[in-house]
Parts: sequence; structure tokens; C-alpha cells
Amino acid sequence: MLHCIFLLSDSGEVMLEKQLTGHQVDRSICVWFWDQIISQGDSLKLVPVIASPTHYLFQVVREGITFLACTQVEMPPLMAIEFLSRVADVLTDYLGSLNEDLIKDNFVIVYELLDEMIDNGFPLTTEPNILREMIAPPNIVSKVLSVVTGNVSNMSNTLPGATSSCVPWRKTDLKHASNEVYVDLVEEMDAIINRDGALVKCEIYGEVQVNSQLSGLPDLTLSFANPSILNDMRFHPCVRLRPWEANQILSFVPPDGEFKLMSYRVKKLKSTPIYVKPQLSSDSGTCRISVLVGIRNDPGKSIDSITVQFRLPPCVLSADLSANHGAVNILADKTCSWSIGRIPKDKAPSMSGTMALETGLQRLNVFPSFQVSFRIMGVALSGLQIDKLDLKNLPSRPYKGFRALTRAGEFEVRS
Repeated sequence: MLHCIFLLSDSGEVMLEKQLTGHQVDRSICVWFWDQIISQGDSLKLVPVIASPTHYLFQVVREGITFLACTQVEMPPLMAIEFLSRVADVLTDYLGSLNEDLIKDNFVIVYELLDEMIDNGFPLTTEPNILREMIAPPNIVSKVLSVVTGNVSNMSNTLPGATSSCVPWRKTDLKHASNEVYVDLVEEMDAIINRDGALVKCEIYGEVQVNSQLSGLPDLTLSFANPSILNDMRFHPCVRLRPWEANQILSFVPPDGEFKLMSYRVKKLKSTPIYVKPQLSSDSGTCRISVLVGIRNDPGKSIDSITVQFRLPPCVLSADLSANHGAVNILADKTCSWSIGRIPKDKAPSMSGTMALETGLQRLNVFPSFQVSFRIMGVALSGLQIDKLDLKNLPSRPYKGFRALTRAGEFEVRS
């Protein structure tokens, strides 16, 4: 059971306080928490559970906003962390993004959402579809009406029918002119390549995203051609676990609109689609740099939006860099960004130049790491393949669409 939720800005200011039970939590706990952040550095923000002298604290950080929950009783920590993550997701969905100004401008709506999402310290209604029926998202019309009428609440006067349904994530009596469902495989490749060019780590984090525009109460079954490669699966509450545990089949009644059906990891991949080969040599106070980029394994689709970034070491005073393809920019914080776009067929992109070291330093003693980003449409690099999607309980034959996208996540090349 949670006793209180605080929303803190990136400066430690308490933007919102929500007491959940009769036990009042003093704001001094936020002062203690922020003092720990200052004294121990940002590494403490990566710790989800913190024991203070008086409370257990749970934190989730999104876009500089810290969601902090407090309790004095024993409880499953994952429940608190998952609930705070769901609160952050719902606020992002309602407000379009997440920042300090948006939360302050929509203070009433944030309070109303917390009122519905948690009751007496226990999670209650966390489905965005049901919350949208209870509390209308903010828009210009509602803000004008609130100014004219003085009524700042967006709360509905009627209780959504789905709250008493066995499928609370779906609205009742849905009707669409055309029945459509789209399934997207969206994957991010995380990789670390050492200075010798050897692949230290390569894995995929993926999501199955669904956009459902189906009438009535449809029942869907999604199967994969190779589900054995999946690890660390997480499912939307609509997924029935028994069919997956028995036959690796996703059986579910979908929410209406866009939602994340499941997430997964595919570990220990053997190769990456592109290579980045940095070479640095230095003497007499000057460092020469050369970076080559090319296709290692052709995925069958074009690789675009390729960008290579690295931060100039602190000992570098200035840099003169150029590329035979794309544009090179050096920002004020000494971040060098090389925008390549798409690799041409007739030449391999390369960047080269010199960096002047500070006075008295003959050789470069700190070597940068290169962050790589790219995007590949139409390919899931994990190798995951959708076998079939069956639909039942529909008044007419639906349209089914499938897409795949792979992009770089934390893709690091060391020099």
C-alpha cells in the first residue's frame, strides 16, 4: 500500500503532492531524497527503491520528472514501480509529452487522474481507454469553457460501462465504419563494439504494437513462426497467459486504438547491419582522426537516418573535421555530429580531420566513444516473424496490416 505520491521537477521542486491514505507523509521526505541525489550524484536516480530513515521510497524518472512514492509497510516493490511507470505513461498520453510546464498547466487533470488510478493506496483503474471515458483529455475548447463557466473539472458524470466488464480495457458497444487492425514490430538494437572491432554485446529490445479499429467484442489470436528466440516477455493485461504458456500463441481481446501488446528481448545476436571503424593517432600536440562507415550485413532494405556522434575529449582545444558524404557539425558542448543519411552505393562514407590538443600535451590520453543511430524500415533484425493473425466475433471481414521497423538503441563503438 502506497501512502503518498510526489512529482518532483529536475531542480527538486515539489510540483504535486497526493496523499493516498489517512497517514500523512511530510514533505520533508522530499528534501531528504533530493539531498541524497545531490550528495550521491545522478547514479541514485537509477536506483528504483531507496530506504530512508522513516519510509521506503520508489522512484521512476521520465523526461526530467521524478515520480516518487512513499510507504511505511511491506509491499511488492515491482507493483509500486509498475504503477508509477503506468502513471507516467498515462500522463504522457493525456498531455502529449511530459515536462514541468505541462504538469502545472494541467494541474487539475493530473489530480483527477491520480484519484481514479489509485484508491486508498492500491492501484485501481490504469487503462487509458477507460480513463478517457472518465476524464476528458485537455484541449483548447475545454480550457475556454473552464474560463467562461468556472468549472475546471473534466470529469464525466457517468461511470464507463467497461469498469464492470470482464474486459475493462475495452469500451462497450464499439462501432467502426471499417474494421481494421495493424500490427507493427518495432525493434531497437543495442550493441557495444570494442576498440578492436569485436562485438562485445548485441541484443534487440522489441515491441509488438497494435492499432485496433474493430467493432463489437473481437477475439484475436496472433502466432509467430519462431517464438523460441524471445526472452523477457512482458504482456498487456488483455493477453491470456495460458495459451502462451502452452503453445506460444497470443490470444486476446484488444483495447480500442493504439496499444503495446507485448515487449521482448532477443539476445546474443552475432552481427550488426553497419560497421563504424574509428582510427585515432596523435603526436606533437595534434590528433588525427579517421572514421569509416559501411554496410556489414545487408538487411535487404535500405538503411537510412544514419548518424554518428561523439564528444570531443576535454583536452581537445579545437577540431577541423570534414566528410566525403553528409554534414559534420560541432556543437557548443563539444559534441560532434556527423549526419550521413543513407549510404551511397558508389563510395563508403568517411570522416577525417585533426584535433588540436591543449598546451603541454603531446598525445591524446582520453579516447571517445562513438554513438551510432540508424533506421531500417520493413525489417525486424531479430529475425522474429509473424505467422498469422486470426480474428473472431466480427460482423464483417476485417483488413489486416503488418509492418516492421528496426532502429539503433544504445549502439556504441569504442576507440
